[in-house]
Amino acid sequence: MRKVVGQVTIEERNEIQQLFERRNGLNELAKILTADNHELYEKLVKDMGETGTKFQSWWDRMGEKYQWESIEGGNWEINFETCEIYLVGGNA
Repeated sequence: MRKVVGQVTIEERNEIQQLFERRNGLNELAKILTADNHELYEKLVKDMGETGTKFQSWWDRMGEKYQWESIEGGNWEINFETCEIYLVGGNA
């Protein structure tokens, strides 16, 4: 299932897009970085945690603000070009 349930502003889109790109970049870095470089590894783990928290917080804030439809087992996705929010998946 994939259904449009809302839309965000360009500013809100920019905020989540920046977090999305940062999270993806950190995930790519994690694939090549080893724990041998302890200091850098610790910074990466910390940054990944903080970015993940901010990412989830954005979805929580927007879901509360706009009261998007949700279903058990589903999640929301954003189309960065249109700022539309989709409800995908679920146990329906």
